[in-house]
Amino acid sequence: MGMSMQPYGIQSMLKEGYRHLSGLDEAVIKNIEACKELSTITRTSLGPNGMNKMVINHLDKLFVTNDAATIVNELEIQHPAAKLLVLAAKAQQEEIGDGANLTISFAGELLQNAEELIRMGLHPSEIISGYTKAITKTLEYLEQLVESGSETMDVRNKDEVVFRMRAAVASKQFGQEEIICSLVADACIQVCPKNPTNFNVDNVRVAKLLGGGLHNSCIVRGMVLKSDAVGSIKRMEKAKVAVFAGGVDTTATETKGTVLIHTAEQLENYAKTEEAKVEELIKAVAESGAKVIVSGGPVGEMALHFCERYKIMVLKISSKFELRRFCRTAGAVAHLKLSRPSPTDLGYVDSISVEEIGGVTVTIARNEEGGNSISTVVLRGSTDSILDDLERAVDDGVNTYKAMCRDSRIVPGAAATEIELAQRLKEYANAEIGLDKYAITKYAESFEFVPKTLADNAGLNAMEIIAALYTGHGSGNTKLGIDLEEGACKDVSETKVWDLFATKLFALKYASDAACTVLRVDQIIMAKPAGGPRRDAAAAAGAGAEED
Repeated sequence: MGMSMQPYGIQSMLKEGYRHLSGLDEAVIKNIEACKELSTITRTSLGPNGMNKMVINHLDKLFVTNDAATIVNELEIQHPAAKLLVLAAKAQQEEIGDGANLTISFAGELLQNAEELIRMGLHPSEIISGYTKAITKTLEYLEQLVESGSETMDVRNKDEVVFRMRAAVASKQFGQEEIICSLVADACIQVCPKNPTNFNVDNVRVAKLLGGGLHNSCIVRGMVLKSDAVGSIKRMEKAKVAVFAGGVDTTATETKGTVLIHTAEQLENYAKTEEAKVEELIKAVAESGAKVIVSGGPVGEMALHFCERYKIMVLKISSKFELRRFCRTAGAVAHLKLSRPSPTDLGYVDSISVEEIGGVTVTIARNEEGGNSISTVVLRGSTDSILDDLERAVDDGVNTYKAMCRDSRIVPGAAATEIELAQRLKEYANAEIGLDKYAITKYAESFEFVPKTLADNAGLNAMEIIAALYTGHGSGNTKLGIDLEEGACKDVSETKVWDLFATKLFALKYASDAACTVLRVDQIIMAKPAGGPRRDAAAAAGAGAEED
């Protein structure tokens, strides 16, 4: 009889099936490598010349995009350290709506440089201490690089809005930023409230319609619904609107009842009373002045018949979210069931009509007069993936508008800010004593990945570009950036590439925090996954069954 080996050390303390990784090589370096892999994926998508990624998610949906937030969302990353970077990118996306790629790539670069320092013999706590000093100093320098006069802006001035929005949109749709920025700026200015800091991103909607091209896109002051009107009335001008969330139909009783009918006459009267009741309800709505009924549920045939008789247009909106937005557009209050609405509950639209755009029947509710709270960007494109990508660019533009309503300060873009920060940090590191200075120097070097990546993605010689940038910044030109079209270094005042201060601030902050969090981990203890068939095993079994 063989003797069974008794577990020893940490294994004896934990349940069977646990995995335990500790030490520099097993835990720290492995974590850094996972984060480096993730940043390698997103890095090539940075900037206007960024390459697209083709991602097919677990539901077989295809994404062709260079938007880092979408890429990391759909990748379903398993590694816990890489997940920290994904969380940092998501925080950036929620806070500003742009700069997720910068967050992931910069965190990856910081960790790559930290790995070199660890191999040199520095302890992770010394690196963290250096990085913490560096980010504090970086944020100080970043404040100094803010363009003077940019603290105040008129958020309703289209030129100023487009000026600040261009860089964010160009990084998604290079070459088409002028058209998109113009559309987004118009849409945002239309729905901007009296106090701009209360701007709500949800008030700018996007309707994607196949066919045509970007030049056919337009703005609608109001809502575009991808559905036809119920019934034969397809157009109404200057109409009052009644909204019923529960549907337009005869109401069934709460309790079940039985009706005994003895004669044919009684049966006829029963049907007539039902008809009279529906007519009474529709007549009450018509007398309240409403010319349009919007239903959140099914529309009964008898109710529709009386709506036609009283010349009332009927729309059906199944989604409760769309119904809420429609109420916001028209300024209406939704009633639960069919009843006579009070004048204060009625909404108003300038026009509501059914139109055909590119073979798709849509209902457009317009509110041209003031007080409109929703505007819709109608995007046109040849394929679904192009439309999805255009929608992301519009989304970035709208989020940038929200950010500039809160803080309109700008800093030079096109890698000018990064090189200036790198140069100042290196000077600061040289004045430091102790081991921190190595970490601060590496932090400064990490900024070089931005011009390097922008140049690589545009097919330029990165070394020449970085050398030219350092030379220019050394001689005091803090606004010298890369002009990717000419492949040379140019002042950003000429190329008009400016980034929002808030985007840079949060991206650098989140990236540094994520990198320090990963470096603080020295042990990984993983439990045995919970029972039940694994998803990939189940999928393989399903595929095998299909082949049979």
